[in-house]
Amino acid sequence: MAEPVRFQVVNPATGQPGRTYEGISGDEALAIARKARVRFETWRRTSFAERAEHMRAAAAVLRRRADEFAELMTEEMGKTLADGRAEVEKCAVGCDHFAEHAKRFLADQPVDMGGPKAKVVYRPLGTILAVMPWNFPFWQAFRFAAPTIMAGNTAVLKHASNVPGSALAIEEVFREAGFPDDVFRTVLVPSRDVKALIEDPAIAAVSLTGSVPAGKAVAAQAGAVLKKCVLELGGSDAYVVLDDVDVAKAAKVAAAARMVNAGQSCIAGKRFIVLASVREAFEQAMAAEMQGYAMGDPRAEGTKLGPLQAVKARDDVHDQVVRAVAAGARLLTGGEIPDRPGAWYPPTVLTDVAPGNPAFDEEVFGPVAAIVEAQDEAEAIRLANTSEFGLGSGVLTGDAARGERIASDGLEAGMSFVNTNVRSDARLPFGGVKHSGYGRELAAFGIHEFVNIKSVLVATETLAHSGPE
Repeated sequence: MAEPVRFQVVNPATGQPGRTYEGISGDEALAIARKARVRFETWRRTSFAERAEHMRAAAAVLRRRADEFAELMTEEMGKTLADGRAEVEKCAVGCDHFAEHAKRFLADQPVDMGGPKAKVVYRPLGTILAVMPWNFPFWQAFRFAAPTIMAGNTAVLKHASNVPGSALAIEEVFREAGFPDDVFRTVLVPSRDVKALIEDPAIAAVSLTGSVPAGKAVAAQAGAVLKKCVLELGGSDAYVVLDDVDVAKAAKVAAAARMVNAGQSCIAGKRFIVLASVREAFEQAMAAEMQGYAMGDPRAEGTKLGPLQAVKARDDVHDQVVRAVAAGARLLTGGEIPDRPGAWYPPTVLTDVAPGNPAFDEEVFGPVAAIVEAQDEAEAIRLANTSEFGLGSGVLTGDAARGERIASDGLEAGMSFVNTNVRSDARLPFGGVKHSGYGRELAAFGIHEFVNIKSVLVATETLAHSGPE
């Protein structure tokens, strides 16, 4: 196995190096995974009440240390402090939710077989490996861990290389909450060591949130050893803007959808499919709304747009914008790299975007909105679905029933929201279709992903000994 590497944090707001963290070797990571598998044998036998007590304690730790954890996210990947505090609270809410509902989600389900006693039971699988991204460093991990651990599994986290402090802090939360040793562990290793972890018998299944190439690699590795995986991958979320909408209100929702986490979200709105009769008005309103997200110090209260997570990521976004304009898109606002250190990029709006344009075909992971014209509702739905992705989607309309119909039956996505921006919520299943992955996180559907859904049947005829022969 490869030797340990060091993980160097770089402050995205300044470009200056921050803290350095010592990684562990691949062999040490395997040893941790095996310890988690040993712990599974006792953790699986704990009651839901005991698990819930620890999970609620984890929520309390998160709330008590929210400012500290928000500062850590700002330092490592540029999230504003306000967004960081909100993210920590969301994690706490998720912990409380699964502490309260896991027992009901996993209750035995009787099946009427017309005679024999039959039921479906849900039993944990073992140790689950989570490979997680940097953009929501705490929430991505907790939305996996809370249901997985409440189901009786143990968990190993391999986090993104630019958020090592967050990765270690998450393990601290579980330790401070009183969970037994090795129920949740973090391994600071590079991506090259993931394959060996997946292949090791200690790991029962894998959950990955990340890029399409990463998802394909993990799916291939897990499939080669016949292990289940859940994949939440990229998105190029389309919002259909209908001709019956209040344009100013629609632009406000659309800008909020595009600018979540500085645009660095798989479920951020990216393509806005606008009916021709309201396109010009929407362009003006959208540009004005986006300009309201002024770049500022992520540590300052009131800042709406901090830096992107790294200079290279910013440069990749700018390259997509340049190629989009070269392919025929028209720039309404933004689109220029600021003359300052750090990974800054302004709110940007492109219009005259169509299939074949990079802003239409590719996932743009930054504060760039693409406006696409459609002649009618049917064409808008077709354009929205003209994508390899299918994670989130939206409908903005003055007619809620019309929006519900399109969201339910028209849009090819794992999530479709009407008149509000797509977001994750512990009460709703989260995931996508097509190249956005498969499987679900959160809600009852998410907790069922990493359990053995087991049929049990007891025949009416007993085989009891009838007595002396």
